[in-house]
Amino acid sequence: MQRLLYYDCFAGISGDMNLGALIHLGVDPEYLKTELKKLNIEGFSLEIKRDKRRGISGIKAEVVIQNPENEKHRHLHHIESLINNSELSAKVKCTALNIFKQVAVAEAKVHDIPVEKVHFHEVGALDSIADIVGAAICLDYLKVDKIMASPVQLGGGTVKCAHGIMPVPAPATAEILKNIPVKTGLVQYEATTPTGAAILAATVSEFTSLMHFDIQKTGYGLGTIDTEVPNVLRVFLAEVNDDDVELIQNDATLLECNIDDLSPENYELVMDLLFDAGASDVWMENIIMKKSRPGIKLSVLCIPSDAKRIKEILFIHTTTIGLRENTVKKNALSRTEITVNIQWGEVRVKQSFYGGKVVNTKPEFEDCKQLALTHKVPIEMIKKAVYKSLENESK
Repeated sequence: MQRLLYYDCFAGISGDMNLGALIHLGVDPEYLKTELKKLNIEGFSLEIKRDKRRGISGIKAEVVIQNPENEKHRHLHHIESLINNSELSAKVKCTALNIFKQVAVAEAKVHDIPVEKVHFHEVGALDSIADIVGAAICLDYLKVDKIMASPVQLGGGTVKCAHGIMPVPAPATAEILKNIPVKTGLVQYEATTPTGAAILAATVSEFTSLMHFDIQKTGYGLGTIDTEVPNVLRVFLAEVNDDDVELIQNDATLLECNIDDLSPENYELVMDLLFDAGASDVWMENIIMKKSRPGIKLSVLCIPSDAKRIKEILFIHTTTIGLRENTVKKNALSRTEITVNIQWGEVRVKQSFYGGKVVNTKPEFEDCKQLALTHKVPIEMIKKAVYKSLENESK
């Protein structure tokens, strides 16, 4: 069995909501406070209390700054020095620095400046330092094997930040959550902050709405605003069988179109463009269309964030004037790639696992092809040599 932490970000996530949720899940608040003191900085305290949002009971965690008018902004090297010189464990330091790095890289991209010159605003303040380091402490305390999360609700409306009044999401939040599935519009306020986004981006290994595990405990972290939609971050502590962990489960987008007037010689170009744009699979099926016209159903499977580029290719490089789009659940075996040395050279080999055992082994075709052409031997001889080498290694 493996322990999982799942972030259900249906109403977003912020630094204080994260602390509240993890405390409600079982992190000892006194342990958290004691560990935060290892930062050796004064001027803040952590207040923890039970409260409710729309009748849902949870924990409201708030970092209170004693003299906010004396607060100073910091650069990344100040943050790194503060954390590295503390007495926190190496794992906590690493996690905290990775979270800060997410924000620094995002701000550098937004302002088009080097990372080391980023002038932290919100995250340079004591409350965000406590939120981020506190997150690292809590995650280390829970000792989970894997962290997962749902698509992230961003909210709506506008937000006042250092860049002025901007539409949600704030520029840094949008950059941090690049290639992460998001939703918008559930509420008209900033549901996910840069700090909350950075915590997810730095620690979550899989984003999916599919919850295939046994829930052991649930925690709720409360936000400040109390609206019709409960302003809470829900987290689950769960267990999953080792066999199930080996199944990688993700949301995927399936795009399909029926075509009856495209020259067959064009399909190879279209397929190459689709794979270059990030498609995980492309296939074609013979179909009979209206008026008994023979045609082709072109199907493309991709991650949701690549769907826009895939659509552009289908509309520009084929004759279709419409397509179908569906969200599907994709299940894949966990896999690894190794390199096998045979008498003619090296061949990369993909191995897939289930139940703790190798269930599929496939030599990389292009490697086998190149060796076959170079040494003028049959490609099947290359493949047999690879399998023989693997067999000898397993004895």
